[in-house]
Amino acid sequence: DFKIYMNHILEYKGYKFFQSSYDISKGYEETHLSVNHDYWGTFITYIGYFLLFFGMICILFVKNTRFDSLKKSLNKVRKKRAALSLIALLFASTTVSAQHQEHSISNQQVDSILKANIVGLEHAEAFSSLVIQDAGGRMKPAHTFASQLVRKVSYQETFNGMTPSQVLISIIENPRFWYEVPMIYLEKGNTEIRDVIGVPHTATHARLSDFLTNKGVYKIEKKVTEAQKKNIKNKFEKDLIKIDQRVGLLYNAIYGTIFKIFPIPNDPNNKWVSQPETLMAGFKGTDSVFVRQVLPVYIQMLQKAKESKDYTQVDKVIKGIKNYQQKFGATVIPTEQKIKTEIIYNKVQIFKQLAEYLGYASFLMLIFVMIQIFTNRKWVHNVVKVLIAFIVVLFALHTLGLGARWFISGNAPWSNAYESIIFVAWATMLFGLIFGRKSSLTITATTFLTAIILAFAHQSWLDPEIANLQPVLNSWWLMVHVSIIVASYGPFSLGMILGLFSLTLMVFTTQKNKKRLHLIIKELTIINEMALTVGLIMLTIGNFLGGMWANESWGRYWGWDPKETWALISIMVYAFVLHMRLIPGLKSRVSFNFASAFAYLSIMMTYFGVNFYLSGLHSYASGDQSVTPKEAYIYIGFLVVLTFFAWQKHKKYYKK
Repeated sequence: DFKIYMNHILEYKGYKFFQSSYDISKGYEETHLSVNHDYWGTFITYIGYFLLFFGMICILFVKNTRFDSLKKSLNKVRKKRAALSLIALLFASTTVSAQHQEHSISNQQVDSILKANIVGLEHAEAFSSLVIQDAGGRMKPAHTFASQLVRKVSYQETFNGMTPSQVLISIIENPRFWYEVPMIYLEKGNTEIRDVIGVPHTATHARLSDFLTNKGVYKIEKKVTEAQKKNIKNKFEKDLIKIDQRVGLLYNAIYGTIFKIFPIPNDPNNKWVSQPETLMAGFKGTDSVFVRQVLPVYIQMLQKAKESKDYTQVDKVIKGIKNYQQKFGATVIPTEQKIKTEIIYNKVQIFKQLAEYLGYASFLMLIFVMIQIFTNRKWVHNVVKVLIAFIVVLFALHTLGLGARWFISGNAPWSNAYESIIFVAWATMLFGLIFGRKSSLTITATTFLTAIILAFAHQSWLDPEIANLQPVLNSWWLMVHVSIIVASYGPFSLGMILGLFSLTLMVFTTQKNKKRLHLIIKELTIINEMALTVGLIMLTIGNFLGGMWANESWGRYWGWDPKETWALISIMVYAFVLHMRLIPGLKSRVSFNFASAFAYLSIMMTYFGVNFYLSGLHSYASGDQSVTPKEAYIYIGFLVVLTFFAWQKHKKYYKK
């Protein structure tokens, strides 16, 4: 008697039984098993893998390897330019921040009611630590749910001067009123949607009532259904689906069905329900009376507390709900420390803040490193050192943020698209600091790139929500395989930005500065090659570890899954880039830096493209986008033009 499921196999007398697939599309549950009997083959294969891993790691430390030669060359270059300062690039980064203007509410009464009915912050804090169970089964504080509700529906961090917890309490207290509050964000420039629901073209937010006719018919239902059926959607259809999701989220919050705060006593699945669901959940005796009456009593007492400004009795009601949760939900309820940590994490928004501060730091580094080239003043060097120290502090905060997310979720923070991007940003900064210990320009480039990656992580199509781990990823192999694979994108990202920086420096070479820039370009190119070497080793080891995970989970090492295949393609691409120096016509610094920047497209395809263009076992974070972003074409065009001008300067000043 044994349960066989993903990452949980049956070993019996040398045989291994795996769940190779699972299907419920036929109206019943159907599992497919595979079996193998290959102890010695697996044992010998794993020995071969570990010998490969050992050999590749030795490349980084053994004498007389190419990597050792690069380290020696780097030391020589740095000695030659010991008296020189590093040069910065002649372009700067600009940060564009989009702020959503609050909708001008025509009904002044709605605005005044909101302001008059805000609950006290202290009570809102006590309320925010209530635990709820989301649709995926994750236990989280009400503060997290409230933050996600306000952010997803209104595209704001606060709403009308109210914190997310105050908004949620107001919705619970007077749900019908929130039908008339303009909270649902409407995408900019989409006048067709505004015409359908009947709001002005200048409106940035709409009411829930705007989406319903006088008879309660959902105005955009047919259009949403048609849009969802299409594989390739236009902008209107994508915007429509996003707005439909916001409407659904607000509607469910008003109706109360997603506010699941009551654990069902002795439920084997630890299911929690909302107040409207308690009638059907089988509560008995005093438990039934409590769960049905506690929220109405809470609302009555809350209204009196707002008048008297005394929330003592209302706080006791919240404490009573918490005691009930502890009594019947103790097996799944998070610890007090986890709840506090998650609330702090929500408020700080560490990764969003880091994107901003790293952007400022990279901009200042750019300026002062540029000044450092032409002056040898001590105060300039000191400012650069202070900025580097500040960047190191930000990196430490980035590490703490990842640790906090790991502590809150209980899983390694690289299990979905958002987490993997912030982990790539962390790995990029880590390798930038390692390789740029004596290169201010490398740290500048790395900081700039890390800021861009973190800013990209907070685009609207990525959800930063902490969620339960998918069953297929519920394995210790996630920490080993995925961490190494994703971390390898760090040095590849560093190689890409250094390649662009080196080509740009070539473009701005003149007869007067060619000696100085020659050493700088040579140094950056060496660091670039070292970074790509580390990245290729990590990607190769990670890919083979993935084969071992596949063997342990599915009973096969390789299945030509799109993600597996593109990881192999990326390995071959970067292996070629690192061996271009052996081809006479391709061993110039122009060729190498161009290749290091161009090869990054294979990583982007492996990381993002596979999810959008192809379907497979690894498309856990897939989206509905299926068109190559215009930024990819802009990047390729920019790289080709930049390389052309760099090649012209290279022929003129460096070829001999």
